[in-house]
Amino acid sequence: MSFDHWDEIRTAYQVARMGTVSGAAEVLGVHHATVIRHIDALEGRLGAKLFQRHARGYTATEAGQDLLSVASGADDQFTQLAGRIKGRGNEVTGELIVTSLESLSPLFIPAIARFQDQHSELRVRLVTDNRLFRLEYGEAHVAIRAGALPEQPDNIVQPFFTQTIRLVAHKDYVARYGALDDTNLDRHRFIGSSVETPRAPFLRWLTQMVPETSIYFRTTEMRAVKDAIMAGIGIGFLPAWDRDGTEDLVDMLPSLEEWSAKLWLVTHMDLHRTAKVQTFLRFLKEEVKTWPVD
Repeated sequence: MSFDHWDEIRTAYQVARMGTVSGAAEVLGVHHATVIRHIDALEGRLGAKLFQRHARGYTATEAGQDLLSVASGADDQFTQLAGRIKGRGNEVTGELIVTSLESLSPLFIPAIARFQDQHSELRVRLVTDNRLFRLEYGEAHVAIRAGALPEQPDNIVQPFFTQTIRLVAHKDYVARYGALDDTNLDRHRFIGSSVETPRAPFLRWLTQMVPETSIYFRTTEMRAVKDAIMAGIGIGFLPAWDRDGTEDLVDMLPSLEEWSAKLWLVTHMDLHRTAKVQTFLRFLKEEVKTWPVD
Protein backbone atom coordinates (compact mmCIF):
# COMPACT_ATOMS: atom_id res chain seq x y z
CA MET A 1 0.00 0.00 0.00
CA SER A 2 1.21 3.56 -0.71
CA PHE A 3 0.06 7.14 -0.43
CA ASP A 4 -1.40 6.70 -3.95
CA HIS A 5 -4.18 4.63 -2.40
CA TRP A 6 -5.09 7.10 0.34
CA ASP A 7 -8.44 7.99 -1.28
CA GLU A 8 -9.51 4.36 -1.06
CA ILE A 9 -8.36 4.04 2.56
CA ARG A 10 -10.10 7.28 3.51
CA THR A 11 -13.28 6.03 1.84
CA ALA A 12 -13.12 2.77 3.83
CA TYR A 13 -12.61 4.74 7.02
CA GLN A 14 -15.71 6.85 6.38
CA VAL A 15 -17.81 3.78 5.51
CA ALA A 16 -16.79 2.23 8.83
CA ARG A 17 -17.47 5.47 10.70
CA MET A 18 -20.87 6.14 9.08
CA GLY A 19 -21.95 2.51 8.69
CA THR A 20 -23.45 3.05 5.22
CA VAL A 21 -22.27 3.78 1.70
CA SER A 22 -24.68 6.72 1.38
CA GLY A 23 -23.45 8.26 4.65
CA ALA A 24 -19.81 7.99 3.56
CA ALA A 25 -20.64 9.42 0.13
CA GLU A 26 -22.28 12.47 1.73
CA VAL A 27 -19.34 13.12 4.04
CA LEU A 28 -16.81 12.72 1.21
CA GLY A 29 -18.88 14.63 -1.34
CA VAL A 30 -18.75 11.84 -3.93
CA HIS A 31 -21.28 9.56 -5.63
CA HIS A 32 -22.16 6.34 -3.82
CA ALA A 33 -20.85 4.37 -6.81
CA THR A 34 -17.40 5.88 -6.17
CA VAL A 35 -17.53 4.65 -2.58
CA ILE A 36 -18.38 1.11 -3.67
CA ARG A 37 -15.64 1.18 -6.33
CA HIS A 38 -13.05 2.28 -3.76
CA ILE A 39 -14.05 -0.47 -1.31
CA ASP A 40 -13.98 -3.16 -3.98
CA ALA A 41 -10.57 -2.00 -5.25
CA LEU A 42 -9.10 -1.87 -1.76
CA GLU A 43 -10.38 -5.33 -0.85
CA GLY A 44 -9.01 -6.68 -4.13
CA ARG A 45 -5.63 -5.09 -3.52
CA LEU A 46 -5.43 -6.48 0.02
CA GLY A 47 -6.94 -9.86 -0.80
CA ALA A 48 -9.27 -9.66 2.20
CA LYS A 49 -12.82 -8.62 3.01
CA LEU A 50 -12.89 -5.36 4.97
CA PHE A 51 -16.67 -5.26 5.53
CA GLN A 52 -19.62 -7.53 6.10
CA ARG A 53 -22.50 -6.28 3.94
CA HIS A 54 -25.98 -6.51 5.44
CA ALA A 55 -29.38 -4.87 5.05
CA ARG A 56 -28.62 -2.09 7.55
CA GLY A 57 -25.23 -1.19 6.10
CA TYR A 58 -21.56 -2.16 6.40
CA THR A 59 -19.75 -3.60 9.46
CA ALA A 60 -15.94 -3.82 9.52
CA THR A 61 -14.39 -7.30 9.67
CA GLU A 62 -11.33 -8.05 11.80
CA ALA A 63 -9.09 -7.17 8.86
CA GLY A 64 -11.10 -4.02 8.35
CA GLN A 65 -10.68 -3.00 11.98
CA ASP A 66 -6.88 -3.36 11.67
CA LEU A 67 -6.76 -1.16 8.58
CA LEU A 68 -9.19 1.39 9.95
CA SER A 69 -7.33 1.89 13.22
CA VAL A 70 -4.38 3.08 11.15
CA ALA A 71 -6.61 5.13 8.85
CA SER A 72 -8.26 6.85 11.82
CA GLY A 73 -4.92 8.08 13.13
CA ALA A 74 -3.88 9.30 9.69
CA ASP A 75 -7.20 11.08 9.18
CA ASP A 76 -6.81 12.83 12.53
CA GLN A 77 -3.33 13.99 11.54
CA PHE A 78 -4.55 15.34 8.18
CA THR A 79 -7.46 17.13 9.88
CA GLN A 80 -5.08 18.67 12.40
CA LEU A 81 -2.72 19.81 9.64
CA ALA A 82 -5.58 21.29 7.59
CA GLY A 83 -6.89 23.19 10.60
CA ARG A 84 -3.48 24.71 11.27
CA ILE A 85 -2.92 25.68 7.65
CA LYS A 86 -6.38 27.28 7.39
CA GLY A 87 -5.66 29.41 10.43
CA ARG A 88 -2.44 30.91 9.08
CA GLY A 89 -2.07 34.23 7.37
CA ASN A 90 -2.41 37.86 8.32
CA GLU A 91 -5.82 38.46 6.78
CA VAL A 92 -9.27 37.83 8.26
CA THR A 93 -10.49 35.78 5.32
CA GLY A 94 -11.33 32.18 4.50
CA GLU A 95 -13.35 30.05 6.90
CA LEU A 96 -13.75 30.54 10.65
CA ILE A 97 -15.21 27.55 12.48
CA VAL A 98 -16.86 28.34 15.81
CA THR A 99 -18.54 25.91 18.18
CA SER A 100 -21.00 27.34 20.69
CA LEU A 101 -24.05 26.57 22.79
CA GLU A 102 -27.27 26.44 20.78
CA SER A 103 -28.96 28.57 23.43
CA LEU A 104 -26.59 31.49 22.74
CA SER A 105 -27.60 31.78 19.08
CA PRO A 106 -29.95 34.79 19.58
CA LEU A 107 -26.98 36.73 20.97
CA PHE A 108 -24.21 35.16 18.99
CA ILE A 109 -25.52 35.15 15.42
CA PRO A 110 -26.22 38.92 15.28
CA ALA A 111 -22.69 39.42 16.62
CA ILE A 112 -21.27 37.23 13.85
CA ALA A 113 -23.23 39.29 11.32
CA ARG A 114 -21.59 42.46 12.65
CA PHE A 115 -18.17 40.80 12.50
CA GLN A 116 -18.71 39.78 8.88
CA ASP A 117 -19.77 43.34 8.06
CA GLN A 118 -16.25 44.33 9.12
CA HIS A 119 -14.59 41.39 7.31
CA SER A 120 -16.61 40.76 4.18
CA GLU A 121 -14.37 37.96 2.85
CA LEU A 122 -14.79 35.80 5.96
CA ARG A 123 -17.04 32.74 5.88
CA VAL A 124 -18.25 31.47 9.27
CA ARG A 125 -19.33 27.95 10.12
CA LEU A 126 -21.20 27.85 13.45
CA VAL A 127 -21.55 24.40 15.01
CA THR A 128 -23.90 23.87 17.97
CA ASP A 129 -23.53 20.11 18.31
CA ASN A 130 -23.48 18.81 21.90
CA ARG A 131 -20.27 16.84 21.48
CA LEU A 132 -16.92 18.28 22.57
CA PHE A 133 -15.07 19.38 19.46
CA ARG A 134 -11.35 18.62 19.36
CA LEU A 135 -9.55 21.90 18.83
CA GLU A 136 -6.19 20.09 18.69
CA TYR A 137 -7.37 18.42 15.46
CA GLY A 138 -8.55 21.65 13.87
CA GLU A 139 -12.27 20.81 14.25
CA ALA A 140 -12.91 24.42 15.34
CA HIS A 141 -10.92 27.63 15.62
CA VAL A 142 -12.84 29.04 18.61
CA ALA A 143 -15.06 27.25 21.13
CA ILE A 144 -17.50 28.79 23.60
CA ARG A 145 -17.89 26.36 26.47
CA ALA A 146 -19.88 26.46 29.68
CA GLY A 147 -19.30 25.09 33.15
CA ALA A 148 -16.06 24.25 34.91
CA LEU A 149 -12.76 25.63 33.63
CA PRO A 150 -11.81 23.53 30.57
CA GLU A 151 -8.59 21.64 31.23
CA GLN A 152 -7.70 20.06 27.89
CA PRO A 153 -3.91 20.26 27.31
CA ASP A 154 -2.59 22.87 24.86
CA ASN A 155 -5.84 24.85 24.93
CA ILE A 156 -5.87 28.54 25.86
CA VAL A 157 -8.90 29.43 28.00
CA GLN A 158 -10.20 32.94 28.68
CA PRO A 159 -13.29 33.98 30.69
CA PHE A 160 -16.17 35.20 28.52
CA PHE A 161 -19.16 35.93 30.78
CA THR A 162 -21.35 34.40 33.46
CA GLN A 163 -24.85 33.42 32.37
CA THR A 164 -27.54 34.11 34.98
CA ILE A 165 -30.56 31.80 34.87
CA ARG A 166 -34.21 32.48 35.79
CA LEU A 167 -36.87 29.94 36.84
CA VAL A 168 -40.09 31.18 35.22
CA ALA A 169 -43.63 30.28 34.20
CA HIS A 170 -46.32 31.90 32.10
CA LYS A 171 -48.87 33.97 34.00
CA ASP A 172 -51.61 31.58 32.82
CA TYR A 173 -49.76 28.70 34.48
CA VAL A 174 -49.50 30.68 37.72
CA ALA A 175 -53.23 31.47 37.60
CA ARG A 176 -53.98 27.77 37.23
CA TYR A 177 -51.46 26.18 39.61
CA GLY A 178 -50.47 28.98 41.98
CA ALA A 179 -47.15 30.21 43.35
CA LEU A 180 -44.05 28.09 43.92
CA ASP A 181 -41.97 27.80 47.09
CA ASP A 182 -39.61 25.31 48.71
CA THR A 183 -42.51 23.35 50.25
CA ASN A 184 -44.60 22.59 47.15
CA LEU A 185 -42.09 21.64 44.44
CA ASP A 186 -43.73 18.22 44.13
CA ARG A 187 -47.13 19.76 43.39
CA HIS A 188 -46.01 21.74 40.33
CA ARG A 189 -45.23 20.88 36.71
CA PHE A 190 -41.67 21.38 35.43
CA ILE A 191 -39.85 21.37 32.11
CA GLY A 192 -36.68 19.28 32.21
CA SER A 193 -33.95 17.84 30.02
CA SER A 194 -34.02 14.68 27.92
CA VAL A 195 -30.39 14.06 28.90
CA GLU A 196 -30.07 11.56 31.76
CA THR A 197 -27.14 13.34 33.45
CA PRO A 198 -27.27 16.99 32.35
CA ARG A 199 -24.15 19.11 32.83
CA ALA A 200 -25.87 22.48 33.28
CA PRO A 201 -25.91 23.44 36.98
CA PHE A 202 -29.56 24.57 36.94
CA LEU A 203 -30.63 21.23 35.45
CA ARG A 204 -28.63 19.38 38.08
CA TRP A 205 -30.52 21.41 40.72
CA LEU A 206 -33.79 20.41 39.07
CA THR A 207 -32.80 16.73 39.14
CA GLN A 208 -31.91 16.93 42.83
CA MET A 209 -34.83 19.03 44.05
CA VAL A 210 -37.82 18.08 41.90
CA PRO A 211 -39.38 14.58 41.80
CA GLU A 212 -39.22 12.91 38.40
CA THR A 213 -43.00 12.59 38.45
CA SER A 214 -43.22 16.39 38.40
CA ILE A 215 -41.36 16.67 35.07
CA TYR A 216 -44.15 16.96 32.48
CA PHE A 217 -42.08 17.95 29.45
CA ARG A 218 -38.51 17.10 28.43
CA THR A 219 -36.37 18.44 25.61
CA THR A 220 -32.71 18.98 24.71
CA GLU A 221 -33.27 22.36 23.01
CA MET A 222 -33.44 25.66 24.92
CA ARG A 223 -35.68 27.10 22.20
CA ALA A 224 -38.18 24.31 22.88
CA VAL A 225 -37.94 25.00 26.63
CA LYS A 226 -38.97 28.59 26.00
CA ASP A 227 -41.80 27.55 23.71
CA ALA A 228 -43.06 25.09 26.33
CA ILE A 229 -42.94 27.75 29.05
CA MET A 230 -44.80 30.23 26.85
CA ALA A 231 -47.43 27.56 26.10
CA GLY A 232 -48.09 27.15 29.83
CA ILE A 233 -46.89 23.53 30.02
CA GLY A 234 -44.88 24.17 33.15
CA ILE A 235 -42.06 25.91 34.98
CA GLY A 236 -38.70 26.08 33.27
CA PHE A 237 -35.32 27.76 33.10
CA LEU A 238 -34.39 30.61 30.77
CA PRO A 239 -31.23 32.71 30.53
CA ALA A 240 -31.77 36.11 32.13
CA TRP A 241 -30.78 37.91 28.92
CA ASP A 242 -33.63 36.31 26.94
CA ARG A 243 -36.42 38.87 27.40
CA ASP A 244 -37.75 38.66 23.84
CA GLY A 245 -41.53 38.22 24.00
CA THR A 246 -41.43 37.22 27.66
CA GLU A 247 -43.56 40.03 29.12
CA ASP A 248 -46.10 37.49 30.43
CA LEU A 249 -43.54 35.38 32.32
CA VAL A 250 -43.33 35.32 36.11
CA ASP A 251 -40.25 34.49 38.20
CA MET A 252 -41.22 31.50 40.32
CA LEU A 253 -38.19 31.61 42.65
CA PRO A 254 -35.39 34.16 43.09
CA SER A 255 -32.48 33.31 40.78
CA LEU A 256 -29.92 31.25 42.68
CA GLU A 257 -26.21 31.76 42.21
CA GLU A 258 -25.74 28.00 41.89
CA TRP A 259 -27.85 28.04 38.70
CA SER A 260 -25.46 30.37 36.90
CA ALA A 261 -22.82 29.07 34.52
CA LYS A 262 -19.45 30.51 33.58
CA LEU A 263 -18.74 30.66 29.86
CA TRP A 264 -15.24 30.43 28.42
CA LEU A 265 -13.52 31.29 25.16
CA VAL A 266 -11.30 28.37 24.21
CA THR A 267 -8.70 28.19 21.45
CA HIS A 268 -5.83 25.85 20.67
CA MET A 269 -2.31 27.18 21.12
CA ASP A 270 -1.42 26.44 17.46
CA LEU A 271 -4.16 28.74 16.17
CA HIS A 272 -4.54 31.21 19.04
CA ARG A 273 -2.04 33.76 17.68
CA THR A 274 -3.35 33.81 14.11
CA ALA A 275 -4.78 37.10 12.88
CA LYS A 276 -8.21 35.60 12.21
CA VAL A 277 -8.63 34.12 15.68
CA GLN A 278 -7.14 37.08 17.54
CA THR A 279 -9.36 39.55 15.66
CA PHE A 280 -12.46 37.50 16.42
CA LEU A 281 -11.59 37.13 20.11
CA ARG A 282 -11.04 40.88 20.49
CA PHE A 283 -14.36 41.52 18.77
CA LEU A 284 -16.24 39.12 21.08
CA LYS A 285 -14.73 40.65 24.22
CA GLU A 286 -16.04 44.05 23.14
CA GLU A 287 -19.40 42.68 21.97
CA VAL A 288 -20.16 40.95 25.26
CA LYS A 289 -20.01 44.31 27.03
CA THR A 290 -23.19 45.28 25.15
CA TRP A 291 -25.08 42.01 25.82
CA PRO A 292 -27.81 42.01 28.53
CA VAL A 293 -26.24 39.06 30.34
CA ASP A 294 -26.72 40.24 33.94
